[in-house]
Amino acid sequence: MVRDDDLWPLSVGPVTHSGTMPHEPVPPTPDSPPARQSPRALLERLESAGDRTARITHTEHLPARGARHSPWPHAVREEVVEALRAAGIERPWSHQAESAERALRGESVVVATGTASGKSLAYLIPVLHTLTDTAAAGGRGATALYIAPTKALAADQVRAVKRLAAPLGTTVRPAVYDGDTPAEERAWARQYANLLLTNPDMLHRGLLPGHRRWTSFLRNLRYVVIDECHVYRGVFGSHVAQVLRRLRRLCAHYGAEPVFLLASATAAEPAIGANRLTGVPVTEVTEDGSPRGELAFALWEPPLTEARGERGAPVRRSATAEAAELLADLVARDARTVAFVRSRRAAELIAVIARERLDRARGDAVASYRGGYLPEERRALERALHSGELLGLAATNALELGVDVAGLDAVLITGFPGTRASLWQQAGRAGRAGQGALAVLIARDDPLDTYLVHHPEALFRRPVEATVLDPGNPYVLAPHLCAAADELPLTEADFSLFAPASRELTPKLEARGLLRRRGSTWYWTRRDRPSDLADIRGQGGPPVQVVEEATGRLLGTVDAAAAHTAVHEGAVHLHRGNTFVVRSLDLPGHIALVEASAPPWTTSARDVSEISVLETDREEPWGDARLCLGSVEVTHQVVSYLRRRLVTGEVLGETKLDLPPRTLRTRAVWWTLTEDQVDAARLTPEILPGALHAAEHAAIGILPLFATCDRWDIGGVSTALHPDTLLPTIFVHDGHPGGAGFAERGFHAAREWLTATREAIASCECESGCPSCVQSPKCGNGNDPLHKRGAVRLLTEVLRVSAPER
Repeated sequence: MVRDDDLWPLSVGPVTHSGTMPHEPVPPTPDSPPARQSPRALLERLESAGDRTARITHTEHLPARGARHSPWPHAVREEVVEALRAAGIERPWSHQAESAERALRGESVVVATGTASGKSLAYLIPVLHTLTDTAAAGGRGATALYIAPTKALAADQVRAVKRLAAPLGTTVRPAVYDGDTPAEERAWARQYANLLLTNPDMLHRGLLPGHRRWTSFLRNLRYVVIDECHVYRGVFGSHVAQVLRRLRRLCAHYGAEPVFLLASATAAEPAIGANRLTGVPVTEVTEDGSPRGELAFALWEPPLTEARGERGAPVRRSATAEAAELLADLVARDARTVAFVRSRRAAELIAVIARERLDRARGDAVASYRGGYLPEERRALERALHSGELLGLAATNALELGVDVAGLDAVLITGFPGTRASLWQQAGRAGRAGQGALAVLIARDDPLDTYLVHHPEALFRRPVEATVLDPGNPYVLAPHLCAAADELPLTEADFSLFAPASRELTPKLEARGLLRRRGSTWYWTRRDRPSDLADIRGQGGPPVQVVEEATGRLLGTVDAAAAHTAVHEGAVHLHRGNTFVVRSLDLPGHIALVEASAPPWTTSARDVSEISVLETDREEPWGDARLCLGSVEVTHQVVSYLRRRLVTGEVLGETKLDLPPRTLRTRAVWWTLTEDQVDAARLTPEILPGALHAAEHAAIGILPLFATCDRWDIGGVSTALHPDTLLPTIFVHDGHPGGAGFAERGFHAAREWLTATREAIASCECESGCPSCVQSPKCGNGNDPLHKRGAVRLLTEVLRVSAPER
């Protein structure tokens, strides 16, 4: 259960104080002030510059909190305790001690406490003890596996472990094993390492298929650490759940039964989520004993501009432009600041604009950090962060999960990051040296962001979300059954491990020629690698390489699933502060050719969708109409892109595109209206399509408040007469094959979800619809037709007769 004070998961600990992982201090720049600036003072300065007071809709002040310590677990070896004390950790915090004690008793544990609450030490205490204890007996001894969602986080952890375990000599031998690890280092890791740090991708494609070369490591595996486990949600989390089941199966084959140690940002029901992820019973530890500095958390709404968007709708100043301005202001005051953004493009753009607003010395201290950079570029930025060369950084969540940043004064969150858990994770990056901190959520011109900055209770008075994942999704399960059969022949005894659906799915894989059956055993007999069948991050295939046409230089990569929208012909592509325009996209060759250019606009893709019902699994009456959940087939096609002015977001024009359609079988929630309901809502035939369309857009925008998803993880279709329902119908569907659990969460929270949707539309100050309520940035119909008032009447009628809240 989540306590009330767990709504504030922003635990802050000193760098070299009891209970926290030691990190190298970030030295101040030569002309930075000797004293940290208070969060209230920073916020007052941001408000006063340019009379911005009206932009702050709410400020929440969280007081500082003292630490609660516990004695070291009695079972921990004395040399391990002395090594921790040498790092400045005299006593563990209460949650660290409890987690370690449970782990040493053989319990699998998830510690779900705030950012900077020393979760690393909670799992390292038992790991270091066990590795040291068994090494004393000779031989290789026990081993431990650390799994992080990003390469950067694993690299950051190995640096911390080496510093912490230095007094223990060679009894702890950590090694990183990922796609960047040279062949000779991989060989050393297999033979000698007793603490292996990797990621789910390498586990899936490298270690598990090659398990016979890891026999000694797997036979002695005592602990599996899963860091940032709240990240494993949706389709990605479902894939990782099956990868972990394959790992457990191989460990059992070699005679090991490892204990799982999970670390999570504060989450609802963390033990249930951890059990769903690992498949083993897990005990949760949620009582946070770490200290926390004062936090000022402001909700910030950019002002309306004179510009007009589609259909003459008012346009707010973009959150990107607002964040760039605030970042520059904070850096100019020597405040160490990270601006978190939703996209790679926004990270680049904010860094460019902020540098332009600063003098050269300060401008050189601002950079961007995102996925898609080459390994050497990532490492250079990480070194600059740790050394203190950078004062300001615009970053995607690659930094949220990647590098431990100490000593920040402020965090800017450019748009709601999709979940309250991620919001607190990002905000918690500030104040990591036990000092006060400022966090600012800057609203995008979006229904959910607008709703949140005017309903602060939705952020500050509600618990964080539960993790949503479905390991039994057949699109996820099938390739992992094939991979498992390649690792060891698959038997009926394995079905309960992977999912109940395995029994029905295996004969289908046999019929497709993917598995071959002999008696009651299934084998993989093909020459290709079955691990290639599972795209665990849902990227849709090999990444698209972004290449400068004039020089042949590789700039970076873009996920295949995003290629249609991110690197279509004419798209503006930003890389390390430089602007390029895509000249051509070769989808079969996975290459986008770009040329250097500096147009005064950005681009955003538009798509159209059609949907058909395949199967209805759940159906509930809403008066005379129905609320339904089931399987659907969706056809998407990117049809055009908009050019928008950089700062204002004003639409400058639309260009058609000729890209192939893509088909998706997934899950959806939908609801219908009868003719009587349409009449009661005063929706004439001229108004009805626009009212349905507007309600659909707003419902998509608000669903992330109730499910652990982003609006770009879901889609929707509305029609005044759908051929499968023969009624006016609104669909909201998952954007992943087989579904990710988001539509199902919407089905179960339908009344609360649609109530918030209606309120978001009705409370918007625009006259006839705008991006803050019913316009969508990815609508392939040009946001036409839309009828704002009709949508309010439609939702009022639906909610009047809807089923009671479940």
